Amino acid sequence: MKRLIALFLLSLAVVPVVSAAESKTNTPAGGKERVLFDGVSLKGWGVTDFAGKGEVKVENGLLVLESGYMTGVHWTNDLPKTNYELSLEARRVSGNDFFCGLTFPIAGTNVSLIVGGWGGGLVGISSIDGMDASENETTKFMSFEKERWYAVKVRVTPAKLEAWLDDKKIVDVATAERRFSLRSGPIEQSVPLGVATYETKAHLRNIKVRELD
Repeated sequence: MKRLIALFLLSLAVVPVVSAAESKTNTPAGGKERVLFDGVSLKGWGVTDFAGKGEVKVENGLLVLESGYMTGVHWTNDLPKTNYELSLEARRVSGNDFFCGLTFPIAGTNVSLIVGGWGGGLVGISSIDGMDASENETTKFMSFEKERWYAVKVRVTPAKLEAWLDDKKIVDVATAERRFSLRSGPIEQSVPLGVATYETKAHLRNIKVRELD
């Protein structure tokens, strides 16, 4: 906690999310892309059984996660374990904590990309070498507007873990000699792929996975 406060004080210049014109993702050649959310049903998804969860529904083409202690969905079908890109769009409708806790596979285990945690602005990977999103080199503080859509993308290869928000690269970690894991607790129910919120209502759309050559 002390480290988190120190990081916050050192980062008073909040990192903005920038446009695609300012940063490129250098996308490698890829294979087929699959749409994971059809916009009309929860086909392929299970409602994650978090204690105190909010309602999950599909409404107006959006996957709606109502506010609860934690609310989320998890993918119930096959999924690549490496050499893939995962993308979605998310927005915070209400609440002040993470509106996208994206859990995904890497190196035979899973991690989560947290977007908007710890009171609304923390971004990072949980966990790397036993340190969660508030404690490792991926920790950032960013400003997020309610009702605004943010494009989220992660890329997993044997060599690297990368992530972007609105085409701004926010994670670039070489995987060699690093230990990846999930933060202990309810988020473990999101494996192998899941999206969760904490005391926050969120909308999701355009959830896709693309295999890389």
